[in-house]
Amino acid sequence: MKKSFKFIDLFAGIGGIRIPFDKLGGKCVFTSEIDPYCQQVYTANFQDKPHGDITKINPKDIPDHDLLLGGFPCQSFSIIGKQQGFADTRGTLFFSIEQILKEKKPFAFLLENVKQLFTHDKGRTYRVIHEKLEDLGYSVHTKILNSLDFGIPQKRERTYIVGFLNSSNFDFPEKNKKVNLTKILEEESQIDPRHFTSDYIKEKRSKSVSKIPFKPAIWHENKSGNISILPYSCALRASASYNYLLVDGKRRLTEREMLRLQGFPDSFKIVVNYSQTRKQAGNSVTVPVIEAIARNMVPVMMKHILRKKKSKNIQEASKMSELKKGTKTRLIELKKFMEDEVIKREMTAAEYYFLQMGYVNCLIDNGLLIKEEQAR
Repeated sequence: MKKSFKFIDLFAGIGGIRIPFDKLGGKCVFTSEIDPYCQQVYTANFQDKPHGDITKINPKDIPDHDLLLGGFPCQSFSIIGKQQGFADTRGTLFFSIEQILKEKKPFAFLLENVKQLFTHDKGRTYRVIHEKLEDLGYSVHTKILNSLDFGIPQKRERTYIVGFLNSSNFDFPEKNKKVNLTKILEEESQIDPRHFTSDYIKEKRSKSVSKIPFKPAIWHENKSGNISILPYSCALRASASYNYLLVDGKRRLTEREMLRLQGFPDSFKIVVNYSQTRKQAGNSVTVPVIEAIARNMVPVMMKHILRKKKSKNIQEASKMSELKKGTKTRLIELKKFMEDEVIKREMTAAEYYFLQMGYVNCLIDNGLLIKEEQAR
C-alpha cells in the first residue's frame, strides 16, 4: 500500500497504536519506548527499534510528521501561583508531547490514557491537558470508549483524546460489534499445564460460587475477594494477582489469549517470557478500538494533506509559469547568439539538438544557459 501520511509513535509499548495506522496507509518515521522488553517485542514485530527515553530527545531532532500517537502515563501537574492557577507541565511526560506538538505542528494527534484521567487530581489533570492542547491551536475531542463495544471480550474503558490543527469535524466511532469469548480462548487440550492453578485455589473459588457456572467464562476476583463469573474478561492489569482472572475458574490466560484480548493478531510475535507478556498486555491499548478511531481520523487528515499538496502544486505551477516566461525571452536571445559559429562548435551534438528543438529544460539541465552567460 502506498504510504500517504507520516506518524510518530510515542510511549509505544509493543506497538498496539501503530498497527491500525500502518494498515491504513501510514508510515512510522519515529518511535520511542523506554522499556527494554517492550523494545525487544517492538523490534521483532516491526523491524524498527524504538528510541529510548523521550525526555532525553530534542523535539527538533524528531522527523516531520502529520500525526502524533501516544499512550502516556497519568501524572499530576504542579500549580504555580495560587491566584493565577498556572499549571506547569514540566517534569511530566505530557510535557514531551506538548513540546513536540509545539515544535513540529503535526496536523493531528491521538492520545490514550486511563478512564480516571477525567477525575484525576479532582479533574485538574485533564483540564490542564485540554487547555495546553487548545493553546497550541488544536481542536480537541475526548471520549471514554470501552473495548467491549468493539468486538473484544474485555471490559476496558479508556480515555481517548483526538486533536486537529484548527477546527475539524470529527466523530468518535459508535459501538459496532458483539463479543465472543470462545474465539479468544485456545483449545484446552493445547494449554501448557503451568497455566492451571492449584487445587487449593480452584476449590476456594468454587466454594464462592452459589450456582452452577456457565462456560466458557472468566472468573474475576475483585479486591474484596468477591468472585464474578462473566462471559468476558475484566480489564487486563499489569500488576494484578496471577489468579485475578481465571478461565472457567481453573487456569490463567495464556500469552496468546492475553494478546488476543487486546486485539493483536495471531501473527504477532511473542519473544519474551510469560511475566513480561502479561505486563505488556496489561499496559497495551486495544487494537480494534484504535482502528475504529483511526478509520474516522484518517479521512480528516487526508483532506488536509491533499489540500496542502494542492496548495503547494499551485504555488509551484505559478513559479514555473514565471520561469517559463523568463526562459522564453532568454531562448530567443540565445538563438541569436548561436549564429556565432565558434560557440556552435563548442556545443555537443546533443546540446545543439535540444536547442533546435526548443527543449528549454534540457538546455537548463545541461548548463547551456550558464555557459552562454559566461561566454558573454
